[in-house]
Amino acid sequence: MKNPTLGLLIAACVFLADRLSKYWIVDLFDLPSRGTYAILPFFNLSMVWNRGISFGLFPAGSETGRYVLIALTSLIAIGLLIWLFRGANRLVAVALGLIIAGAFGNLWDRFEYGAVADFLHFYAFGHSFYVFNVADMGISVGVGFLILDAYLDWRRERKVKAGEAATEN
Repeated sequence: MKNPTLGLLIAACVFLADRLSKYWIVDLFDLPSRGTYAILPFFNLSMVWNRGISFGLFPAGSETGRYVLIALTSLIAIGLLIWLFRGANRLVAVALGLIIAGAFGNLWDRFEYGAVADFLHFYAFGHSFYVFNVADMGISVGVGFLILDAYLDWRRERKVKAGEAATEN
């Protein structure tokens, strides 16, 4: 399978998982009317409408702000698609597929709900972590894979330079 195809397949699967989870949480389970639903001693379903970007930063309190975030997210997603088709290696293709799925999943929410539906809430030892969704997980794991790819490239370059230095001596 070619790398762009792999990235698009991953994007489609994660996007579908995100849409299905939000449909279940928002429409069928109706978490917005429940607010919070305890599942485990360290995990709740907690409805949060994120009007900003990641972690609620730069909240868009107006319709204009919402459309600015939609435009910005769309441009980023298009840029990631271009990167994917310009010859990303396998790990980068997987990473980009995950990030693209997350971008489109949250973009869909901004159109459908006016904000991003976040509902997965973990907490432990008196600390509450951010409330997030499947799209956010895709973005986070995808960024982690991009960091891993950069580290692996750095290590390969270091080995090549070490080999060149050894042959010069």
